[in-house]
Amino acid sequence: MARPNAPDRFNEEKATYVIRGDAEGDQPDLERGAEAIRSVVRKLPTRPGVYRMLDARGDVLYVGKARALKNRVTNYTQVARLPQRLQRMVSQTRAMEIVTTTSEAEALLLEAQLIKRYRPPYNVLLRDDKSFPFILLRTDHDFPRVQKHRGARRAKGRYYGPFASAGSVGQTLNALQKTFLLRSCTDSFFANRSRPCLLYQIKRCSAPCVDRISKEDYAGLVSDAQDFLEGRSTAVQKRLGAAMTQAAEAMDYEQAAVIRDRLKSLTFIQGSQSVHADGLGDADVFALTAKGGQLCVAGFFIRGGQNWGHRSFFPAHVSGVPEAEVMASFLMQFYEGVPPPKTILVDREPDECALLAEALGESANRRIEISVPQRGNRRRLLEQAVRNAGEELDRRLAESSSQAKLGRELAELFDLDNPPRRIEIYDNSHIQGTNALGAMVVAGPEGWIKGAYRKFNIKRAETQPGDDFAMMREVFQRRFARAIEEDPERTKGEWPDLVLIDGGKGQVSAAGAVLAELGIDDLTYVGVAKGPDRNAGRETFYHPDGREFTLPPNNAVLFYIQRLRDEAHRFAIGAHRQKRAKAMGSSPLDEVPGIGPARKKALLMHFGTARAVRGASLEDLRKAPGVSAAVAQAVHDFYHSGR
Repeated sequence: MARPNAPDRFNEEKATYVIRGDAEGDQPDLERGAEAIRSVVRKLPTRPGVYRMLDARGDVLYVGKARALKNRVTNYTQVARLPQRLQRMVSQTRAMEIVTTTSEAEALLLEAQLIKRYRPPYNVLLRDDKSFPFILLRTDHDFPRVQKHRGARRAKGRYYGPFASAGSVGQTLNALQKTFLLRSCTDSFFANRSRPCLLYQIKRCSAPCVDRISKEDYAGLVSDAQDFLEGRSTAVQKRLGAAMTQAAEAMDYEQAAVIRDRLKSLTFIQGSQSVHADGLGDADVFALTAKGGQLCVAGFFIRGGQNWGHRSFFPAHVSGVPEAEVMASFLMQFYEGVPPPKTILVDREPDECALLAEALGESANRRIEISVPQRGNRRRLLEQAVRNAGEELDRRLAESSSQAKLGRELAELFDLDNPPRRIEIYDNSHIQGTNALGAMVVAGPEGWIKGAYRKFNIKRAETQPGDDFAMMREVFQRRFARAIEEDPERTKGEWPDLVLIDGGKGQVSAAGAVLAELGIDDLTYVGVAKGPDRNAGRETFYHPDGREFTLPPNNAVLFYIQRLRDEAHRFAIGAHRQKRAKAMGSSPLDEVPGIGPARKKALLMHFGTARAVRGASLEDLRKAPGVSAAVAQAVHDFYHSGR
């Protein structure tokens, strides 16, 4: 179980300083890099700490930790003993940034934080940035609510997790509703009910909102739910069984049937576990498999002896890195954002296992055990994780092979020198010109790069509402003007190899005009327009030079391009709907400076409408409850100062 307000104890609020070496120059040079590091070593302390290798532009190349900074960094000056990966890093190093810490365990925790922040190219990286879902049992209400939760754990309550996926959370929440009848509605919905909602009718809520259950009885349901989530489900079953027997003996057969159904749902969720871990308590299980230059880590999440799902991870930058080092780096980065359980089972001992356990224990304020089980239930559980890792890696390699073939065919179709590493797809969305925005989605050889997705609110005065061509001009101008400013040398991997535009000749012409103005003449961009009657499968492709062509309906590349275009359309529509919903909830009073939600509500409650507020005199505004003389003057001046 996670602690909701765990302190971020290890950060950079310490003695942080930069030491710049004597060597300069932008081009990789092994001797220059080694000399830069030598000049840094002379000034380093022997204390524990974290070091960052920086290139000539100040970008972070590598983050490492050390028990004694001087001794550890000295190793980088002995370039003949370094593997090729680290020799390449040294050849680019021109400066170092140092953070001293009080212990090696603290340095290890800080290293994980910095790797996650800077994502250096020479560190093993955990590429899965999705936050894990938790179940939150709120404790700030007389009738606690159970809900799914992602993100920062700020709300008061008990957090249970992590779950491997939203589906795992949904399954458990469904069981909680059926078995314990806890409410899932918001506090405002709860406060405004005058009769039970549908969830009560289908026996998934006890309707505390309309007093169908007492506060004491509801607290008993909450206690049972906590026991279930913390692995004490056997005790819950015994209590429910005794209550059912008691109701039957009292000839209250309706109540006995309700309890019977609750018992059935509890038994079902226990029987549906694909991984049984009785007696294990809280534990995570990780197994690593490598093949074909790729590596997979499969993880099972066990809480209270129950399987809360599994997930596979594919760390990046693992070429030439020992598997024990990959496992250690993976665990530190994974638990940088997730509270560690008491037990971590692995299929191989990670580097510096004792130090790793100490660091995780410091962050969790309890003892953490990292072990490689050799027999019994724990070993069988680990073997299942090993099988999962192998199967997931085989699937990934098969997909990569298929994706590589698509990349080659895409390069041939659009006259690219190499298969595209970054494809950007653009679409616009609006309703008769209102709430207009442009959207960009990004794909690479390994799938969607969702962290690179962008929304462009159409806001320039010269862009007329509903003018799709002008919207595309604005989107392209903003996107590529910024690219030129932030990455003129195109070294950060943020320039596309191929641009697909959802549209025909007009959109392609608008995009081309912008690129010409910006002096970009080497970008491949193509329009993709649906066929007659917007018939998917009969798309026409438009080149900037006027060429048009179609592909056979069963062509694999066509299917891939359709998926790219549909993802851009989905993202654009979703962003547009969010913008429209926000606009519908806005008020003219939002424009008045200094008027927050509370004062806006007070004015609307007193006058009834925003129009009435606009026409009110200064004296009437001052009479509104909760509105000071200064606020009344500000509102009056806003609407009566010649606007």
